[in-house]
Amino acid sequence: MMTNDSRKPTTTDAGIPVASDEHSLSIGPDGPLVLHDHYLIEQMANFNRERIPERQPHAKGGGAFGHFEVTDDVRRYTKAAMFQLGTKTDVLIRFSTVAGERGSPDTWRDPRGFAVKFYTSEGNFDMVGNNTPIFFIRDPMKFQHFIRSQKRRADTNLRDHDMQWDFWTLSPESAHQVTWLMGDRGIPKTWRHMNGYSSHTYMWVNAQGEKFWVKYHFKTNQGIECLTQEKADQLAGTDGDYHTRDLYEAIRRGVHPSWTLYMQIMPFKEAETYRYNPFDLTKIWPHGDYPLLKVGKLTLDRNPTDYHTEVEQAAFEPNNIVPGTGVSPDKMLLARVFSYADAHRARLGVNYQQIPVNSPKVAVHSYSKDGAMRVRNVSDPVYAPNSKGGPSAFGERYPTDSTWETSGKMVRAAYTLRKDDDDFSQANTLINAVMDEGERTRLVSNVIGHIKNGVKEPVLSRVFDYWKNIDPEIGARIEKGLKGD
Repeated sequence: MMTNDSRKPTTTDAGIPVASDEHSLSIGPDGPLVLHDHYLIEQMANFNRERIPERQPHAKGGGAFGHFEVTDDVRRYTKAAMFQLGTKTDVLIRFSTVAGERGSPDTWRDPRGFAVKFYTSEGNFDMVGNNTPIFFIRDPMKFQHFIRSQKRRADTNLRDHDMQWDFWTLSPESAHQVTWLMGDRGIPKTWRHMNGYSSHTYMWVNAQGEKFWVKYHFKTNQGIECLTQEKADQLAGTDGDYHTRDLYEAIRRGVHPSWTLYMQIMPFKEAETYRYNPFDLTKIWPHGDYPLLKVGKLTLDRNPTDYHTEVEQAAFEPNNIVPGTGVSPDKMLLARVFSYADAHRARLGVNYQQIPVNSPKVAVHSYSKDGAMRVRNVSDPVYAPNSKGGPSAFGERYPTDSTWETSGKMVRAAYTLRKDDDDFSQANTLINAVMDEGERTRLVSNVIGHIKNGVKEPVLSRVFDYWKNIDPEIGARIEKGLKGD
């Protein structure tokens, strides 16, 4: 038993020792409480305010810390310090589901977020990825509508499969992602047993100023393993935090999950004539055209000690681009460059990057000033240009070189179609060239089970047509399987 001298005294948030953890200040043991019991007021007031708004998508998730080490020489493609041979960089990963709220089960059929923050020597680099190499839509105008179609109805407060399929069937570009989602990989066994992808096309720039278009592929070293719909449903009812628990327990036991980073790299000029639009988020680049190039290994070896401060308040944003990297003309990525940071300002406050988990591990010389929860000191001069010795941009060392040329009228239009561009052929390839017959059978079963749960006419007929456009045989099997019941 600890002695009184060895115990840590409870204090207020100002560090003042308190007299009791159990009893409020009252007028006699049986009398009313007093308003000037400042410790009681602090406890109640903090409790009332301890929840911050949850993320709009990706609300339910978990994460861990680790490091990324470069094992292969890729300097011919990028000058980024974090990608130089032998460099070791601290990282944070947050895994998540997309549509579910914070209390939802980990094992719902949903894409999984795979967001990585690299604390590099040149500032933070963030990759906001998923466990799928593609996405449902290619234009950000539809993103808000897509997310709402996957969440809860305004009238019943229930998720609605009819609403989901209504959006998907009216958005044929979703076919590739929906095929992936309804297949085996739609429910990974654990976060450790799934891949992570940038999905978006990014840019790399080397020391000579040469530019390349790139895609990031984090391949799990634990192997791909998935849950059946039946097992996922069982876990949803018995252990809704199954994935969160698995990651935490694995790291606690010393079983440190890892992923090998591979890149697809496209020479800059080839994007102009490639048979698919290389910036279309609903398309992959076939590996036969652009093989995977090994870069390094990412390992997770430390659990958070406070989920709120280290995971819930973690803010990932694709506008965190370090020298030697850049964005692309991918419309979804360009919109996310604005929307993620804007979401963090709304959810966490304007100074969210001063929260320790988001703070870079290099010196910050910024002209941002004041605002709620500012803790980083600011000193004059607080403006630029100035002649008072304040920081100044270093264009000679850090030029704006991750750029591209474009021209044309301002229009609201879809991407210009390329030779092999369409909405269904890559989904068909996924079914017939990647899946085996067992996987195809489970795909059909998963779709039937999903649409049986509330999908009505006229949406139902569109679902059959949607799948027949992807693959006539699969579409017929889905229609026959549903109508045969």
